[in-house]
Amino acid sequence: MKQTFKKQSNCIYHCTYHLILCTKYRRKIFNDGVFAYMEATLKALPAHYPEVEIVEINHDEDHIHLLLWIPPKMAIGKVVNILKSNTARHLKKKFSFLKEVYWGTDGIWSDSYFVSTVGVNEDIIRRYIEHQGREDAGQHQLKLV
Repeated sequence: MKQTFKKQSNCIYHCTYHLILCTKYRRKIFNDGVFAYMEATLKALPAHYPEVEIVEINHDEDHIHLLLWIPPKMAIGKVVNILKSNTARHLKKKFSFLKEVYWGTDGIWSDSYFVSTVGVNEDIIRRYIEHQGREDAGQHQLKLV
């Protein structure tokens, strides 16, 4: 992935996350059709939340993987809640079999999730900090990417 940065009025950031959402009870609900609809639902999300950018999406039968940009002012838990509630509502509305699979509950997602940061390489940051001040003196040119 090319190293890029996002800009807001008060900060420049690189906050990329790998997120895994599992279905409730690990039910195998994702086939190509269900996933295609869910992918379209997720890609429409930035119309309502323009600061959240979904870079990559893929799935297995009982979970999805997302690569996303989230600004530092948004908590990852809040974004997960937005993703889960929106996709669950749309999927249950479109696919009636999900109402039967998950009767008595509004959700289709497990309460838990996995998240990890995908940031700038640690070695690059170490070198950048180590070489601070040299660039101004013209002694050493170090690029982040």
